[in-house]
Amino acid sequence: MKKIKITVNDIMQQGYVYFLTAPEGKNFYPGFAPDLTPMEMLHLGVFGGKYMTDCAAEFPKEWFDGARLCAHRHDPDTNCFGVNASQPLSVWRQKGWIYQEDPRGWFQWYCRYWRGRRCPDDERQIKRWKAMTRHIGHLRKDCAAGDVSCRPKQRQALMHWAYDSRKL
Repeated sequence: MKKIKITVNDIMQQGYVYFLTAPEGKNFYPGFAPDLTPMEMLHLGVFGGKYMTDCAAEFPKEWFDGARLCAHRHDPDTNCFGVNASQPLSVWRQKGWIYQEDPRGWFQWYCRYWRGRRCPDDERQIKRWKAMTRHIGHLRKDCAAGDVSCRPKQRQALMHWAYDSRKL
Protein backbone atom coordinates (compact mmCIF):
# COMPACT_ATOMS: atom_id res chain seq x y z
CA MET A 1 0.00 0.00 0.00
CA LYS A 2 1.23 3.47 -0.85
CA LYS A 3 1.61 5.79 2.15
CA ILE A 4 -1.06 8.46 2.37
CA LYS A 5 -0.14 11.71 4.10
CA ILE A 6 -2.69 13.29 6.45
CA THR A 7 -2.23 16.83 7.76
CA VAL A 8 -4.36 17.82 10.73
CA ASN A 9 -5.45 21.38 11.46
CA ASP A 10 -8.14 21.56 14.13
CA ILE A 11 -8.62 23.18 17.53
CA MET A 12 -6.26 20.78 19.30
CA GLN A 13 -3.63 20.20 16.61
CA GLN A 14 -2.13 22.47 13.98
CA GLY A 15 0.14 21.10 11.28
CA TYR A 16 0.26 17.58 12.75
CA VAL A 17 1.23 15.11 10.01
CA TYR A 18 0.84 11.36 9.99
CA PHE A 19 0.78 8.63 7.35
CA LEU A 20 -1.69 5.87 6.62
CA THR A 21 0.42 2.77 6.06
CA ALA A 22 -2.15 -0.03 6.44
CA PRO A 23 -5.47 -0.60 4.65
CA GLU A 24 -8.47 0.92 6.41
CA GLY A 25 -9.99 -1.47 8.97
CA LYS A 26 -7.39 -4.18 8.30
CA ASN A 27 -4.02 -5.53 9.47
CA PHE A 28 -4.80 -4.97 13.13
CA TYR A 29 -2.48 -5.99 15.94
CA PRO A 30 -3.06 -9.64 16.95
CA GLY A 31 -5.85 -9.86 19.53
CA PHE A 32 -7.25 -6.42 18.71
CA ALA A 33 -10.73 -7.02 17.32
CA PRO A 34 -13.12 -4.19 18.20
CA ASP A 35 -16.85 -4.88 17.81
CA LEU A 36 -17.57 -1.43 16.41
CA THR A 37 -15.97 0.76 13.77
CA PRO A 38 -15.46 4.46 14.51
CA MET A 39 -18.33 5.28 12.13
CA GLU A 40 -20.67 2.87 13.93
CA MET A 41 -19.70 4.39 17.26
CA LEU A 42 -20.45 7.93 16.06
CA HIS A 43 -23.78 6.82 14.60
CA LEU A 44 -24.82 4.97 17.77
CA GLY A 45 -23.84 7.88 20.01
CA VAL A 46 -20.68 8.24 22.07
CA PHE A 47 -18.96 10.88 24.21
CA GLY A 48 -22.03 13.07 24.52
CA GLY A 49 -21.86 13.87 20.81
CA LYS A 50 -19.22 16.54 21.34
CA TYR A 51 -15.99 14.62 20.90
CA MET A 52 -15.33 14.92 17.16
CA THR A 53 -17.29 18.00 16.11
CA ASP A 54 -14.31 20.19 15.18
CA CYS A 55 -12.15 17.61 13.40
CA ALA A 56 -14.46 16.06 10.80
CA ALA A 57 -12.18 17.19 7.96
CA GLU A 58 -9.58 14.60 9.04
CA PHE A 59 -11.92 11.62 8.65
CA PRO A 60 -14.23 10.22 5.96
CA LYS A 61 -17.36 12.30 5.43
CA GLU A 62 -19.64 9.26 5.78
CA TRP A 63 -18.52 8.83 9.39
CA PHE A 64 -20.40 12.04 10.20
CA ASP A 65 -23.46 11.69 7.94
CA GLY A 66 -26.16 10.62 10.39
CA ALA A 67 -23.82 10.67 13.40
CA ARG A 68 -25.28 11.60 16.78
CA LEU A 69 -23.38 14.83 17.46
CA CYS A 70 -23.86 17.97 19.52
CA ALA A 71 -21.45 20.73 18.52
CA HIS A 72 -22.49 23.07 21.34
CA ARG A 73 -21.92 20.91 24.42
CA HIS A 74 -21.51 17.41 25.83
CA ASP A 75 -25.06 16.02 25.79
CA PRO A 76 -25.53 12.56 27.39
CA ASP A 77 -28.89 12.25 25.58
CA THR A 78 -26.96 11.78 22.33
CA ASN A 79 -25.23 8.70 23.77
CA CYS A 80 -26.59 5.30 22.74
CA PHE A 81 -27.64 4.49 26.30
CA GLY A 82 -28.62 8.09 27.18
CA VAL A 83 -26.19 8.41 30.11
CA ASN A 84 -22.90 10.14 30.76
CA ALA A 85 -20.07 7.62 30.95
CA SER A 86 -17.20 10.03 30.28
CA GLN A 87 -14.49 11.55 32.39
CA PRO A 88 -13.22 15.03 31.55
CA LEU A 89 -10.12 15.26 29.37
CA SER A 90 -8.37 16.85 32.35
CA VAL A 91 -8.67 13.55 34.25
CA TRP A 92 -7.20 11.64 31.31
CA ARG A 93 -4.28 14.08 31.19
CA GLN A 94 -3.73 13.89 34.95
CA LYS A 95 -3.58 10.09 34.83
CA GLY A 96 -1.09 10.12 31.93
CA TRP A 97 -3.45 8.34 29.55
CA ILE A 98 -2.99 10.84 26.71
CA TYR A 99 -0.41 10.18 24.01
CA GLN A 100 1.01 13.48 22.73
CA GLU A 101 0.09 12.75 19.10
CA ASP A 102 -3.54 12.01 20.04
CA PRO A 103 -4.53 14.84 22.40
CA ARG A 104 -8.20 13.78 22.44
CA GLY A 105 -7.39 10.32 23.81
CA TRP A 106 -8.20 6.72 22.98
CA PHE A 107 -10.99 7.30 20.47
CA GLN A 108 -8.83 9.63 18.41
CA TRP A 109 -6.08 7.02 18.45
CA TYR A 110 -8.61 4.36 17.41
CA CYS A 111 -10.00 6.45 14.53
CA ARG A 112 -6.49 6.99 13.20
CA TYR A 113 -5.54 3.34 13.74
CA TRP A 114 -8.71 2.20 11.93
CA ARG A 115 -7.82 4.44 8.99
CA GLY A 116 -4.35 2.88 8.75
CA ARG A 117 -1.98 4.89 10.92
CA ARG A 118 0.45 2.86 12.96
CA CYS A 119 2.46 4.52 15.72
CA PRO A 120 4.62 3.80 18.78
CA ASP A 121 1.57 4.05 21.08
CA ASP A 122 -0.41 1.22 19.45
CA GLU A 123 0.59 -1.52 21.87
CA ARG A 124 -0.24 0.55 24.97
CA GLN A 125 -3.63 1.63 23.61
CA ILE A 126 -4.55 -1.94 22.66
CA LYS A 127 -3.58 -3.10 26.14
CA ARG A 128 -5.92 -0.45 27.60
CA TRP A 129 -8.70 -1.61 25.25
CA LYS A 130 -8.26 -5.21 26.40
CA ALA A 131 -8.51 -4.13 30.05
CA MET A 132 -12.11 -3.02 29.45
CA THR A 133 -13.24 -6.66 29.16
CA ARG A 134 -13.64 -6.74 32.95
CA HIS A 135 -16.85 -4.74 32.42
CA ILE A 136 -18.21 -7.41 30.10
CA GLY A 137 -17.83 -9.92 32.93
CA HIS A 138 -19.87 -7.67 35.23
CA LEU A 139 -22.66 -7.38 32.66
CA ARG A 140 -22.76 -11.14 32.09
CA LYS A 141 -22.89 -11.76 35.84
CA ASP A 142 -25.42 -9.08 36.81
CA CYS A 143 -27.68 -8.63 33.76
CA ALA A 144 -30.11 -10.92 31.96
CA ALA A 145 -29.06 -11.71 28.39
CA GLY A 146 -30.40 -9.05 26.03
CA ASP A 147 -31.42 -6.62 28.81
CA VAL A 148 -29.78 -3.45 27.48
CA SER A 149 -31.42 -1.39 30.26
CA CYS A 150 -29.22 -3.11 32.86
CA ARG A 151 -26.13 -1.10 33.82
CA PRO A 152 -26.43 1.58 31.12
CA LYS A 153 -23.40 3.55 32.30
CA GLN A 154 -21.19 0.47 32.07
CA ARG A 155 -22.64 -0.34 28.63
CA GLN A 156 -21.98 3.20 27.42
CA ALA A 157 -18.41 3.06 28.74
CA LEU A 158 -17.86 -0.17 26.83
CA MET A 159 -19.23 1.45 23.69
CA HIS A 160 -16.69 4.26 24.11
CA TRP A 161 -14.07 1.52 23.76
CA ALA A 162 -15.66 -0.09 20.65
CA TYR A 163 -17.29 -2.97 22.54
CA ASP A 164 -20.93 -3.63 21.64
CA SER A 165 -22.69 -4.75 24.85
CA ARG A 166 -26.04 -4.90 23.03
CA LYS A 167 -24.96 -8.37 21.90
CA LEU A 168 -24.61 -9.71 25.47
